[in-house]
Amino acid sequence: MTKPVAQPLADDAPHVLVVDDDRRLRELLARFLGDHGYRISVARDTTDARAALSVMQFDGVILDVMMPGENGFDFAKSLRTTSDVPILMLTARSETDDRVRGLEIGVDDYLSKPFEPRELLLRLNNIRRRTTLTASTVETVEQVSFGPFVYHIGRGELKSDGEPVRISERERDILTLLATRPGQTVPREEFAAHEDISNERTVDVQINRLRRKIEADPANPTHLQTVRGVGYRLVAT
Repeated sequence: MTKPVAQPLADDAPHVLVVDDDRRLRELLARFLGDHGYRISVARDTTDARAALSVMQFDGVILDVMMPGENGFDFAKSLRTTSDVPILMLTARSETDDRVRGLEIGVDDYLSKPFEPRELLLRLNNIRRRTTLTASTVETVEQVSFGPFVYHIGRGELKSDGEPVRISERERDILTLLATRPGQTVPREEFAAHEDISNERTVDVQINRLRRKIEADPANPTHLQTVRGVGYRLVAT
């Protein structure tokens, strides 16, 4: 039976549904995420999940792919016809085709098993933050200017003096995170949530690649600045 896991949390704490047929994993995630400010409900299959979703509102769904009966792909596809709730998909599969399939269905992020709980927490936080920004900030701030550049947040387009600038999907993610909070410092953890956090240099490499496209002197950036020990910020004009 699906029921919230008891946690001494505020009533307005974000509520997440964990859907996985592995009881130990459900319990581990319930304890870990509960310790980090989330209210958790659990479901052992998609039948339990549907029952929970019919009576409760959730701020996110953590969904396993391989379960008895209906699989996570089919459930996510069905859920997307009625709900925009953020979905983080868990799977033992790591093939690119499976990842692409999940993203095409409308899954917000994808994490292969085994995983570190801390990485799952970072990804979950990042998904919720992105969806909140999409629902509010992105509607009111359509574009951000810095130097000769203009970045249109909704379209993910970067232009310099009116001419398109080619950027990668990862560079687009970085610019979107920064542009939705111009002038504010974005913690490194938010960028790392998109990457393999075991590689501490990954974020720096991506930032440096983007700087080579938007800075006159990438070694002394004026637009995309480092806040030492914290993260990065985009200085808008």
